[in-house]
Amino acid sequence: MALNIGIVGLPNAGKSTIFNALTAQQVPAEAFPFCTIDPSTGIVYVPDPRLDRITSIYKSEKVLPTMVEFVDIAGLVKNASQGEGLGNKFLSHIREVDAIAHVVRCFEDENVTHVYGKIDPREDIEIINTELILADLDAVNKRLEKEKKAAKTNDKQILSNIALLEQLKTTLESGNPARIVHAEKEEDKKFLKELFLLTHKPMLYVANTDEKHSHTERLEAVRKIATEEKTDCVELCGKMEAEISQLPEADKKDFLKDLGMTEPGLNRLIRAGYHILDLVTFFTAGPKECRAWTIHRGTKAPQAAGTIHTDFERGFIRAEIFSFSDLDKLGSENAVKSAGKYRSEGKEYVFQDGDIAFFKFNV
Repeated sequence: MALNIGIVGLPNAGKSTIFNALTAQQVPAEAFPFCTIDPSTGIVYVPDPRLDRITSIYKSEKVLPTMVEFVDIAGLVKNASQGEGLGNKFLSHIREVDAIAHVVRCFEDENVTHVYGKIDPREDIEIINTELILADLDAVNKRLEKEKKAAKTNDKQILSNIALLEQLKTTLESGNPARIVHAEKEEDKKFLKELFLLTHKPMLYVANTDEKHSHTERLEAVRKIATEEKTDCVELCGKMEAEISQLPEADKKDFLKDLGMTEPGLNRLIRAGYHILDLVTFFTAGPKECRAWTIHRGTKAPQAAGTIHTDFERGFIRAEIFSFSDLDKLGSENAVKSAGKYRSEGKEYVFQDGDIAFFKFNV
Protein backbone atom coordinates (compact mmCIF):
# COMPACT_ATOMS: atom_id res chain seq x y z
CA MET A 1 0.00 0.00 0.00
CA ALA A 2 1.66 3.21 -1.19
CA LEU A 3 0.87 5.97 1.31
CA ASN A 4 2.61 9.30 1.71
CA ILE A 5 2.73 12.25 4.08
CA GLY A 6 3.60 15.75 2.94
CA ILE A 7 5.74 17.91 5.24
CA VAL A 8 4.55 21.54 5.05
CA GLY A 9 5.04 24.81 6.93
CA LEU A 10 6.44 28.31 6.57
CA PRO A 11 9.94 28.72 5.11
CA ASN A 12 12.67 27.98 7.69
CA ALA A 13 10.33 26.11 10.04
CA GLY A 14 12.68 23.12 9.82
CA LYS A 15 10.84 20.96 7.29
CA SER A 16 13.89 19.89 5.30
CA THR A 17 15.97 19.31 8.44
CA ILE A 18 13.31 16.94 9.75
CA PHE A 19 12.95 15.28 6.35
CA ASN A 20 16.72 14.76 6.16
CA ALA A 21 16.69 13.11 9.56
CA LEU A 22 13.72 10.92 8.67
CA THR A 23 15.15 9.65 5.43
CA ALA A 24 18.90 10.07 6.04
CA GLN A 25 19.01 12.10 2.81
CA GLN A 26 20.64 15.48 2.36
CA VAL A 27 18.07 17.94 1.05
CA PRO A 28 19.09 21.63 1.08
CA ALA A 29 18.05 23.26 4.35
CA GLU A 30 19.48 26.72 3.85
CA ALA A 31 18.70 29.76 5.99
CA PHE A 32 16.57 31.51 3.39
CA PRO A 33 13.12 30.92 1.91
CA PHE A 34 12.25 28.73 -1.09
CA CYS A 35 15.47 26.72 -1.16
CA THR A 36 13.28 23.63 -1.61
CA ILE A 37 11.43 23.99 -4.91
CA ASP A 38 10.83 20.50 -6.23
CA PRO A 39 9.56 18.11 -3.56
CA SER A 40 11.90 15.41 -2.34
CA THR A 41 10.55 12.01 -1.33
CA GLY A 42 11.87 9.29 0.94
CA ILE A 43 10.57 5.94 2.14
CA VAL A 44 10.87 5.24 5.88
CA TYR A 45 10.21 2.11 7.90
CA VAL A 46 7.48 2.30 10.51
CA PRO A 47 9.22 1.36 13.80
CA ASP A 48 7.31 -1.48 15.45
CA PRO A 49 8.78 -3.44 18.40
CA ARG A 50 6.16 -6.15 17.78
CA LEU A 51 7.90 -7.08 14.54
CA ASP A 52 11.19 -7.58 16.39
CA ARG A 53 9.50 -9.79 18.97
CA ILE A 54 7.74 -11.95 16.34
CA THR A 55 11.00 -12.31 14.42
CA SER A 56 12.83 -13.49 17.53
CA ILE A 57 10.13 -16.10 18.27
CA TYR A 58 10.09 -17.52 14.72
CA LYS A 59 13.82 -16.94 14.18
CA SER A 60 12.93 -15.56 10.75
CA GLU A 61 15.69 -15.26 8.16
CA LYS A 62 14.17 -12.14 6.60
CA VAL A 63 12.35 -9.17 8.18
CA LEU A 64 10.21 -6.71 6.19
CA PRO A 65 8.68 -3.76 8.10
CA THR A 66 5.81 -1.71 6.77
CA MET A 67 6.70 1.65 5.19
CA VAL A 68 5.43 5.20 4.69
CA GLU A 69 6.68 7.77 2.19
CA PHE A 70 7.44 11.33 3.32
CA VAL A 71 7.43 14.26 0.88
CA ASP A 72 9.36 17.47 1.63
CA ILE A 73 7.27 20.33 0.20
CA ALA A 74 8.61 23.88 -0.11
CA GLY A 75 7.59 26.55 2.41
CA LEU A 76 4.27 28.27 1.91
CA VAL A 77 3.72 31.98 2.54
CA LYS A 78 0.83 34.44 2.70
CA ASN A 79 -1.09 34.62 -0.58
CA ALA A 80 0.30 31.27 -1.74
CA SER A 81 -3.22 30.49 -2.95
CA GLN A 82 -2.82 33.42 -5.37
CA GLY A 83 0.58 32.19 -6.51
CA GLU A 84 2.81 34.15 -4.11
CA GLY A 85 6.21 32.49 -3.71
CA LEU A 86 5.41 29.90 -6.38
CA GLY A 87 2.48 28.98 -4.12
CA ASN A 88 0.23 27.38 -6.72
CA LYS A 89 2.97 24.95 -7.69
CA PHE A 90 3.63 24.04 -4.07
CA LEU A 91 -0.08 23.62 -3.32
CA SER A 92 -0.37 21.19 -6.22
CA HIS A 93 2.32 19.06 -4.57
CA ILE A 94 0.20 18.89 -1.40
CA ARG A 95 -2.81 17.65 -3.39
CA GLU A 96 -0.84 14.53 -4.28
CA VAL A 97 -0.20 13.34 -0.70
CA ASP A 98 -2.49 11.32 1.59
CA ALA A 99 -1.87 13.31 4.79
CA ILE A 100 -0.06 16.42 6.01
CA ALA A 101 2.56 16.94 8.73
CA HIS A 102 2.54 20.67 9.50
CA VAL A 103 5.92 21.74 10.95
CA VAL A 104 5.62 24.75 13.26
CA ARG A 105 8.67 26.70 14.35
CA CYS A 106 9.07 27.00 18.13
CA PHE A 107 12.87 27.40 18.25
CA GLU A 108 15.08 30.49 18.38
CA ASP A 109 18.05 30.77 16.04
CA GLU A 110 19.52 34.12 15.07
CA ASN A 111 21.17 32.49 12.06
CA VAL A 112 17.83 31.32 10.64
CA THR A 113 15.50 34.14 9.73
CA HIS A 114 11.76 33.98 10.24
CA VAL A 115 10.03 34.95 7.02
CA TYR A 116 7.78 37.42 8.91
CA GLY A 117 10.32 38.65 11.46
CA LYS A 118 8.87 37.06 14.61
CA ILE A 119 8.17 33.57 15.95
CA ASP A 120 4.48 33.14 16.74
CA PRO A 121 3.24 29.54 16.33
CA ARG A 122 -0.45 30.43 16.43
CA GLU A 123 -0.03 33.08 13.73
CA ASP A 124 2.20 30.80 11.65
CA ILE A 125 -0.37 28.00 11.80
CA GLU A 126 -3.15 30.42 10.83
CA ILE A 127 -1.19 31.57 7.77
CA ILE A 128 -0.74 28.04 6.43
CA ASN A 129 -4.27 26.91 7.24
CA THR A 130 -5.76 30.04 5.69
CA GLU A 131 -3.88 29.48 2.44
CA LEU A 132 -5.03 25.87 2.27
CA ILE A 133 -8.62 26.92 2.94
CA LEU A 134 -8.51 29.66 0.29
CA ALA A 135 -7.11 27.24 -2.29
CA ASP A 136 -9.89 24.76 -1.47
CA LEU A 137 -12.54 27.46 -1.64
CA ASP A 138 -11.39 28.40 -5.13
CA ALA A 139 -11.53 24.75 -6.20
CA VAL A 140 -14.99 24.27 -4.67
CA ASN A 141 -16.40 27.39 -6.35
CA LYS A 142 -15.12 26.28 -9.75
CA ARG A 143 -16.54 22.78 -9.35
CA LEU A 144 -19.84 24.17 -8.04
CA GLU A 145 -20.21 26.31 -11.15
CA LYS A 146 -19.55 23.27 -13.33
CA GLU A 147 -22.04 21.07 -11.47
CA LYS A 148 -24.77 23.75 -11.60
CA LYS A 149 -24.45 23.91 -15.38
CA ALA A 150 -24.89 20.14 -15.53
CA ALA A 151 -27.85 20.23 -13.12
CA LYS A 152 -30.29 20.93 -15.97
CA THR A 153 -30.39 17.16 -16.54
CA ASN A 154 -31.92 16.70 -13.04
CA ASP A 155 -29.48 13.85 -12.40
CA LYS A 156 -29.87 12.88 -8.71
CA GLN A 157 -26.13 12.47 -8.16
CA ILE A 158 -25.38 15.89 -9.65
CA LEU A 159 -27.95 17.45 -7.32
CA SER A 160 -26.34 15.58 -4.43
CA ASN A 161 -22.91 16.87 -5.56
CA ILE A 162 -24.22 20.44 -5.54
CA ALA A 163 -25.60 20.04 -2.00
CA LEU A 164 -22.28 18.71 -0.80
CA LEU A 165 -20.34 21.49 -2.53
CA GLU A 166 -22.62 24.12 -0.97
CA GLN A 167 -21.91 22.61 2.44
CA LEU A 168 -18.17 22.65 1.74
CA LYS A 169 -18.35 26.28 0.58
CA THR A 170 -20.11 27.37 3.78
CA THR A 171 -17.60 25.46 5.89
CA LEU A 172 -14.56 26.94 4.13
CA GLU A 173 -15.97 30.48 4.13
CA SER A 174 -16.33 30.13 7.89
CA GLY A 175 -12.60 29.46 8.12
CA ASN A 176 -12.98 25.76 8.87
CA PRO A 177 -11.25 22.87 7.06
CA ALA A 178 -13.13 20.58 4.69
CA ARG A 179 -12.28 17.57 6.85
CA ILE A 180 -15.13 18.43 9.25
CA VAL A 181 -17.63 17.77 6.44
CA HIS A 182 -18.75 14.14 6.38
CA ALA A 183 -20.61 12.39 3.58
CA GLU A 184 -23.01 9.56 4.38
CA LYS A 185 -23.70 7.92 1.03
CA GLU A 186 -20.93 6.00 -0.74
CA GLU A 187 -21.40 8.04 -3.92
CA ASP A 188 -20.94 11.28 -1.95
CA LYS A 189 -17.87 9.90 -0.19
CA LYS A 190 -16.36 9.04 -3.55
CA PHE A 191 -17.15 12.51 -4.93
CA LEU A 192 -15.67 14.21 -1.87
CA LYS A 193 -12.48 12.19 -2.21
CA GLU A 194 -12.18 12.99 -5.93
CA LEU A 195 -12.17 16.73 -5.18
CA PHE A 196 -8.65 16.35 -3.71
CA LEU A 197 -9.24 19.17 -1.26
CA LEU A 198 -6.17 20.15 0.75
CA THR A 199 -8.02 20.65 4.03
CA HIS A 200 -9.88 17.38 3.68
CA LYS A 201 -6.63 15.50 4.20
CA PRO A 202 -5.80 14.40 7.75
CA MET A 203 -3.18 16.65 9.34
CA LEU A 204 -0.95 16.55 12.40
CA TYR A 205 1.29 19.23 13.89
CA VAL A 206 5.04 18.97 14.51
CA ALA A 207 6.32 21.45 17.09
CA ASN A 208 9.98 21.99 16.15
CA THR A 209 11.76 23.04 19.35
CA ASP A 210 15.34 23.70 20.42
CA GLU A 211 17.50 21.14 22.26
CA LYS A 212 16.28 22.22 25.72
CA HIS A 213 12.59 22.38 24.72
CA SER A 214 12.47 25.95 25.99
CA HIS A 215 9.78 28.48 25.03
CA THR A 216 7.08 26.28 26.55
CA GLU A 217 4.43 28.89 25.77
CA ARG A 218 5.02 28.23 22.07
CA LEU A 219 4.72 24.49 22.59
CA GLU A 220 1.49 24.99 24.52
CA ALA A 221 0.07 27.08 21.68
CA VAL A 222 0.67 24.25 19.19
CA ARG A 223 -0.67 21.62 21.60
CA LYS A 224 -3.83 23.65 22.19
CA ILE A 225 -4.54 24.03 18.47
CA ALA A 226 -3.96 20.31 17.91
CA THR A 227 -6.38 19.51 20.74
CA GLU A 228 -8.99 21.90 19.33
CA GLU A 229 -8.69 20.22 15.94
CA LYS A 230 -8.71 16.73 17.50
CA THR A 231 -5.42 15.73 15.94
CA ASP A 232 -1.90 14.78 17.07
CA CYS A 233 0.94 17.07 18.10
CA VAL A 234 4.48 15.66 17.96
CA GLU A 235 7.17 17.63 19.78
CA LEU A 236 10.77 17.22 18.67
CA CYS A 237 13.97 19.12 18.01
CA GLY A 238 14.71 18.81 14.30
CA LYS A 239 18.34 19.86 14.73
CA MET A 240 18.97 17.22 17.40
CA GLU A 241 17.06 14.54 15.48
CA ALA A 242 19.28 15.26 12.45
CA GLU A 243 22.37 14.71 14.62
CA ILE A 244 20.96 11.44 16.02
CA SER A 245 20.17 10.17 12.53
CA GLN A 246 23.83 10.53 11.52
CA LEU A 247 25.15 8.44 14.42
CA PRO A 248 26.22 4.82 13.92
CA GLU A 249 23.52 2.44 15.21
CA ALA A 250 25.87 1.24 17.96
CA ASP A 251 26.14 4.76 19.40
CA LYS A 252 22.49 5.80 19.15
CA LYS A 253 21.22 3.96 22.24
CA ASP A 254 23.86 5.48 24.53
CA PHE A 255 23.29 8.95 23.09
CA LEU A 256 19.51 8.66 23.55
CA LYS A 257 19.99 7.33 27.08
CA ASP A 258 22.11 10.37 27.96
CA LEU A 259 19.26 12.55 26.71
CA GLY A 260 16.71 10.60 28.75
CA MET A 261 15.05 9.24 25.60
CA THR A 262 14.18 5.64 24.75
CA GLU A 263 13.87 6.30 21.02
CA PRO A 264 14.30 9.16 18.51
CA GLY A 265 11.44 11.64 18.37
CA LEU A 266 11.17 10.83 14.69
CA ASN A 267 9.77 7.41 15.60
CA ARG A 268 6.86 9.17 17.27
CA LEU A 269 6.36 11.30 14.16
CA ILE A 270 6.30 8.25 11.89
CA ARG A 271 3.80 6.46 14.12
CA ALA A 272 1.67 9.60 14.42
CA GLY A 273 1.57 9.87 10.63
CA TYR A 274 0.56 6.22 10.46
CA HIS A 275 -2.15 6.92 13.05
CA ILE A 276 -3.77 9.90 11.31
CA LEU A 277 -3.99 7.86 8.11
CA ASP A 278 -6.15 5.47 10.17
CA LEU A 279 -3.97 2.48 9.35
CA VAL A 280 -3.42 -0.77 11.21
CA THR A 281 -0.75 -3.44 10.89
CA PHE A 282 -1.10 -7.18 10.59
CA PHE A 283 1.74 -9.68 10.34
CA THR A 284 2.67 -12.83 8.48
CA ALA A 285 5.37 -14.91 10.10
CA GLY A 286 7.48 -18.01 9.64
CA PRO A 287 11.08 -19.22 9.68
CA LYS A 288 11.78 -17.79 6.23
CA GLU A 289 10.16 -14.37 6.56
CA CYS A 290 8.44 -12.12 9.07
CA ARG A 291 6.56 -9.23 7.51
CA ALA A 292 4.34 -6.33 8.53
CA TRP A 293 1.45 -5.32 6.25
CA THR A 294 -0.43 -2.02 6.13
CA ILE A 295 -4.22 -1.89 5.77
CA HIS A 296 -6.91 0.68 6.51
CA ARG A 297 -8.82 0.19 9.73
CA GLY A 298 -12.01 -1.77 9.04
CA THR A 299 -10.52 -3.93 6.27
CA LYS A 300 -12.11 -7.37 5.97
CA ALA A 301 -10.17 -10.62 5.64
CA PRO A 302 -10.30 -11.10 1.81
CA GLN A 303 -9.10 -7.53 1.18
CA ALA A 304 -6.36 -7.91 3.80
CA ALA A 305 -5.26 -11.05 1.96
CA GLY A 306 -5.29 -9.04 -1.28
CA THR A 307 -2.57 -6.73 0.05
CA ILE A 308 -0.24 -9.74 -0.16
CA HIS A 309 -1.39 -10.92 -3.60
CA THR A 310 -4.54 -10.48 -5.67
CA ASP A 311 -4.82 -14.29 -5.95
CA PHE A 312 -5.16 -14.47 -2.16
CA GLU A 313 -8.25 -12.24 -2.32
CA ARG A 314 -9.72 -13.83 -5.43
CA GLY A 315 -9.45 -17.36 -4.07
CA PHE A 316 -9.91 -16.57 -0.37
CA ILE A 317 -11.14 -19.50 1.72
CA ARG A 318 -10.35 -18.49 5.30
CA ALA A 319 -7.77 -16.79 7.51
CA GLU A 320 -6.14 -18.49 10.47
CA ILE A 321 -5.67 -15.77 13.05
CA PHE A 322 -4.09 -15.15 16.42
CA SER A 323 -3.03 -11.95 18.13
CA PHE A 324 0.44 -10.60 18.80
CA SER A 325 -0.45 -10.09 22.46
CA ASP A 326 -1.19 -13.80 22.86
CA LEU A 327 2.01 -14.81 21.03
CA ASP A 328 4.04 -12.37 23.12
CA LYS A 329 2.52 -13.67 26.35
CA LEU A 330 2.66 -17.39 25.54
CA GLY A 331 5.98 -17.41 23.65
CA SER A 332 5.26 -19.71 20.69
CA GLU A 333 2.66 -20.52 18.05
CA ASN A 334 2.19 -24.01 19.53
CA ALA A 335 1.50 -22.51 22.93
CA VAL A 336 -1.08 -20.19 21.36
CA LYS A 337 -2.82 -23.19 19.77
CA SER A 338 -2.73 -25.16 23.03
CA ALA A 339 -4.35 -22.22 24.84
CA GLY A 340 -7.20 -22.15 22.30
CA LYS A 341 -6.21 -18.70 21.04
CA TYR A 342 -5.67 -19.81 17.43
CA ARG A 343 -8.85 -19.46 15.38
CA SER A 344 -10.29 -19.61 11.86
CA GLU A 345 -12.08 -16.56 10.41
CA GLY A 346 -14.15 -16.12 7.24
CA LYS A 347 -14.88 -13.38 4.73
CA GLU A 348 -16.67 -11.05 7.14
CA TYR A 349 -13.87 -10.90 9.69
CA VAL A 350 -12.50 -7.39 10.21
CA PHE A 351 -8.74 -7.42 10.76
CA GLN A 352 -7.46 -5.94 14.02
CA ASP A 353 -4.17 -4.17 14.66
CA GLY A 354 -1.60 -6.78 15.70
CA ASP A 355 -3.28 -9.79 14.09
CA ILE A 356 -0.94 -12.52 12.85
CA ALA A 357 -2.44 -14.31 9.86
CA PHE A 358 -2.07 -17.38 7.68
CA PHE A 359 -4.31 -17.33 4.61
CA LYS A 360 -5.95 -20.31 2.93
CA PHE A 361 -6.90 -19.77 -0.71
CA ASN A 362 -7.60 -21.63 -3.93
CA VAL A 363 -7.43 -20.25 -7.49
